[in-house]
Amino acid sequence: MPARLRALMNESRFALRAVSGVDDALLEQPVLWAHNSDLPDPTPWLDSGGLLLTDGVQFDGSEPTPVAPYVRRLVDHGVLALGFAVGVAHERIPEDLRTAAAAHGLPLVEVPRATPFMGIIRYISDAVAADERLMLETSLRAQRSVARAALRPDGLAEILRELERNLDCWVALFDASGARVPAPTRRGIPSSLAPEVARAVTSMLARGRTAAVRLSIAEGGTGSGLAREVTLQTLGQRGDLRGILAVGTGTGSLDRARADLVDAVIALASIALEQSRTLDDARRRLRSGVLELLMAGLIGVAQRTVTHLWGPLPDGPIRVGTIAPPDDGDVQALRAAMELLAVEHRGALFFAEHDEGIVAIAPADGRAELLALLARHGARAGFSAPSAWNDLGEAVAESQRALARTSTERPVAEFDDVVRGGLLGHLEHTRAHDVARRMLLPLESAQAPPELRRTLEVWLEHNGAWDPAAKALGIHRHTLRARVDGAGALLGLDLETFAARSELWGALQLTRR
Repeated sequence: MPARLRALMNESRFALRAVSGVDDALLEQPVLWAHNSDLPDPTPWLDSGGLLLTDGVQFDGSEPTPVAPYVRRLVDHGVLALGFAVGVAHERIPEDLRTAAAAHGLPLVEVPRATPFMGIIRYISDAVAADERLMLETSLRAQRSVARAALRPDGLAEILRELERNLDCWVALFDASGARVPAPTRRGIPSSLAPEVARAVTSMLARGRTAAVRLSIAEGGTGSGLAREVTLQTLGQRGDLRGILAVGTGTGSLDRARADLVDAVIALASIALEQSRTLDDARRRLRSGVLELLMAGLIGVAQRTVTHLWGPLPDGPIRVGTIAPPDDGDVQALRAAMELLAVEHRGALFFAEHDEGIVAIAPADGRAELLALLARHGARAGFSAPSAWNDLGEAVAESQRALARTSTERPVAEFDDVVRGGLLGHLEHTRAHDVARRMLLPLESAQAPPELRRTLEVWLEHNGAWDPAAKALGIHRHTLRARVDGAGALLGLDLETFAARSELWGALQLTRR
C-alpha cells in the first residue's frame, strides 16, 4: 500500500500542518502521487487520489485564477488534498482559498517555506515504488506456490487451496455444465451468496463467451447495507468454455497483484480441469468396479481399495439408494455434487453408477445431506431398509423396488413403506411379480377372449359374486360364468376353489403394480 497521508503528515522533516478538512478518514487514505503545479487548471495532467502542491502564483498577477472554480475542478477530479506553500508567493494561505476549500470539501495542508516540494514528491514516489516492488515480489511468490501446487498429485484441488490461501478468501470452480467441481478447499461459498453466484455462473455459461464479471451481492438480502464482492472468470475459449472460477473478494475488488495471480490460476486450472475430466471417467469406472466387488461379497478387498482413494466405507447398518437420472438429464451435475459431498464427509457416502442409475450407500441414520442434495437436483431415489454390508445385493434390489414407487410428486420412497404394504409388498421383494407375469401369459393368447383380464379383476373385486360382477361389466351372468370357466381352463386353475381364486387375485395385483 502506498504511503498514507497520516505518515506524510507525521514526517517531521516536512513540518506539514493541517489547515482544514483533514480528518481521521482522510489521514488513512493512500497518497497515490504528489505533484506541484501553478497552472490555472492542472487537472488534464493529473489522476485522482494524489496530493497537489502549489505556491499560489496563479492567484496573483494581472489575471488571477478565480479561486472557487479552481477548487471545484480539483474536487471534481478527485484530488486528495491541496498543499499550499507559505512564505513564497504568499505569506499565508489566502482567505478566499480557505473559504472555497471549506465550501467544496477540499482538504488544505500548509507547507512551510523550508520544505521543498521535491522532497515530498520523492517521498511519495519512493513509497509508491516500494509498494509496487513488494506487490511484484508477492505476486511472484504466490504464482510460484500455485505452479508448485499444480505439480502435486491432486493438482486442481491444490491450485484452488493455494489460491485461497494467498488471497485469504474463498474460491470455487465450476465445470462446463455449471456443476461445482469437487475440491476440499478450506472455505465454502457463503450460503447467503451461493444462489446468486450459481445464477451468474449459469448465465455466463449459457452465453458461451469468455468474460469476467464482478458481482456486488448484498449479504443478507437487498437493503442489508453490506455488499460482498465476487469475481467470476470463464475458463477456456469462446464456444468451448471449460468452466468458471469464482473468487470471493470480500468487501473490495482485487488489486493488480491478486488479479495477476487469478489470471495465472485460470491458465493452470483450465489444463487441470481437462485432466480432471479424464480422471473423473477413470474414477467412475473404478467406483462401479468396487460396487461389483461389494455386491459379490468381497467386502475386505473393496474396503481396502476405497480407503486408499476416498476414505472408509460408511459404517453399518447402511441404507442403499438407487437414484434415477434427474428429469433435466443433467447427470454430470448430480455426480459432481455427490463427489463433493463424499469428499467433504469422508466415510459418510459411497456411490457408483449401476444399471443406468446411481447406487448410493450411506449410514442408516446419516442421510440428511444426501437427501437435501437429491432435492436440489430434482432426482428421484428409492432407499432400502437398514441392512448389513453382507446383504448389499438384497439391499440394492430393495432400493430398486422402492424407486419403482417414486413419482414427480413423491421423488423419494423407502422400502420400509413397501413392507408396510403387507404380504404383496413382501412378494414384490421376492420378485414374485415375474412368476405372476408368466402365470398370466395365457390370458393374452389368441385363444383368450378380449378383455378377459379385466373380466377376472371385476369378478374378484366383487368377491366372486356373479350377479353384481356381471352388472358392473354390463354382460349377462351366464356370459361372465363362461368367461371365468374359460380363464380357469387357460390358466389350469379350478376357480371354484378359494385357493385358486386367491392365487389368481395375487397374480393380478402383482402384475398390476
